[in-house]
Amino acid sequence: MAASSDKNDDKRPRQFSFIPLEGKKLETLENKETKEFLSKWNLNNLNYQCYSFDKHFQSYQKDDFFLDFFQDPSVYSTLYVTSSSAKVLVQRVLGTAAGSVEVTSIPCTTLSMTFFDRLYTEGIVRESHQICKCFDEYYEGFQISDELRKMLLLEDSDNYEEYTDDERNEFLFRLFKHLCLGGPVCQFEDSVKPYLDITKSLYRDLVNVQKDPSTKKLLITSLVFSVTAYDKDRFPIYPGDKEHEQTFAYVVIDPLKRHVSVLSHKVAVFGNFLKRHVSVLSHKHGGSIW
Repeated sequence: MAASSDKNDDKRPRQFSFIPLEGKKLETLENKETKEFLSKWNLNNLNYQCYSFDKHFQSYQKDDFFLDFFQDPSVYSTLYVTSSSAKVLVQRVLGTAAGSVEVTSIPCTTLSMTFFDRLYTEGIVRESHQICKCFDEYYEGFQISDELRKMLLLEDSDNYEEYTDDERNEFLFRLFKHLCLGGPVCQFEDSVKPYLDITKSLYRDLVNVQKDPSTKKLLITSLVFSVTAYDKDRFPIYPGDKEHEQTFAYVVIDPLKRHVSVLSHKVAVFGNFLKRHVSVLSHKHGGSIW
């Protein structure tokens, strides 16, 4: 469940302090080919920033941690939000402290891309990686022209239950879904390959693992949260001012390095049209993510 921190007293003691790591980039988002795909999918305003913090963090501290984060001048004077003006996306700093923060823990347990193998066995994707088509329909502003989007969006579709609610809540699935849905003028793919490849790459960049010395198995050490920040009047100010499937902010905490990675996106609607784009990558996706 989501937890809300409504501690508006500016004099309350702060437990955590933060420093922006301005030189730290996300390798996937710096890749030229990835940038081209994100632009085609109308996700080119996907934003990444990183901060360090000064004290040991445990999950039960999440409410205080994120209120401290969004009330730290080093954060709100550097954390970018996306706004739209005259049909142009503009990035600006948040510029104000939050009055409250809603925090939701996101499960992050998946270690292998075999998580998506069932797409190939249930008539969603062919062995050639081509996504199976369907008659066009629309759902909450999204055009659905294939079985993949139908599985992602429509609860009454034949394949919706191929992934349980718990699996759909996994961070890996969430990244995949965001990439597949894209923005309002998304030029979506005929092949599932680009979605899988960039999902895997983003996940590897954001999530840290360690090998258990006794079992030699990989363990995920990162903690993932979804956050929404509000002003003192409970008006949403981050990641956007309106709720939308494609407006999100994920914060990945590395408790060992004491790093906070923020991946955010705000959907911007400038038109009511969608284009299709055919693109197939020849290389195969691997099993293990690491």
